[in-house]
Amino acid sequence: MNASKLIVLEGDQTGQELLLEALRVLHPSVIGFDLEFVNFDLSLQNRRRTQNAVVHEAAAALKEAGLGIKAATITPEVKGDVGSPNAILREAIDGKVIVRTGRRLPGVLPVGGVSAPMSVVRMAVDDAYGAKEWREGDGFNEVAYRTEHINRGTCRAVAEFTFRQARKMHARVFGGSKYTVSPVYEGLFKEEMDAVAKLYPDVRYEPQLIDATYALLLNRASEPLVIPALNRDGDCLSDLVLTLYGSIAGSESILLAFDDQFAPVTVMTEAPHGTAPALQGKNIANPLAMILAGASLLSFIQTPEAATASRAIYEAALECIHDGIRTSDLGGGATTTEYTDAVIHRVATKIEVWKSLG
Repeated sequence: MNASKLIVLEGDQTGQELLLEALRVLHPSVIGFDLEFVNFDLSLQNRRRTQNAVVHEAAAALKEAGLGIKAATITPEVKGDVGSPNAILREAIDGKVIVRTGRRLPGVLPVGGVSAPMSVVRMAVDDAYGAKEWREGDGFNEVAYRTEHINRGTCRAVAEFTFRQARKMHARVFGGSKYTVSPVYEGLFKEEMDAVAKLYPDVRYEPQLIDATYALLLNRASEPLVIPALNRDGDCLSDLVLTLYGSIAGSESILLAFDDQFAPVTVMTEAPHGTAPALQGKNIANPLAMILAGASLLSFIQTPEAATASRAIYEAALECIHDGIRTSDLGGGATTTEYTDAVIHRVATKIEVWKSLG
């Protein structure tokens, strides 16, 4: 992927504030090359005003450009409202996989002795999300139903990316679905995992039922793991895994769409957390996840300048934490802007020094 246009999906409350911090880090004066920002207002107010037309426009632009970064957005709870833009975006770009990687934050005490990184590779569509639901009967005889589905193509995409991620991380593929209880539905996912495992004999593969995955997670915390999961299982797992390292704001979230050879063709990154309305306007929220979302996005641009900038942002963000420049959720006293300022200074310095060293 070789692109200079970045689709910026604006959001709500603290989510929008943190997006602006990430864009400060991605400014050409910091990263050393030009990126064209194309903005779409996905705030709840504008989604309601346009009846989600702006989301569809943003999705089309994202699919054409191939690269996007998104702020957290409000999902209204009232039935018949505009809902979440995430489902529209995922379907429109044919997103198949969401990956979130928990990693040690220097100087931040993890839970249960966790030391090695863990990636949760989650199915991005289908399963419990978007399922048809209805109820029949009344009183204590009322019954709720839900019709879910998954397809083999999506299962294969998740399996392929899981093993590629594990090879990249020198990690073990660990986890899976409840295929013993659901041999037809969840067994489909297990079949694809087993089939792809044969294509990657160099990658350690240890399938587990989803409940055993939760139970054994901390026992395997000293080695890198890549955990494949169905959509809702992965949603729950990723929140747990990221929190093990100190904060859900410690990692980026990456949505991927693939070509026929499972190479990424569209990438959208964001923070895994929500809009945090209680923190809005206080300048205390942690921008780390959004800054890392920008860094991960650069890694998909196939130029030396982008690769250098991506590495510089990752290193600078973690170095700041190591040096005690942390927001309150990580036990520090830095404001949102103070942390971002420190990251920007380090990124610019790194890039300048690396250039002088050739």
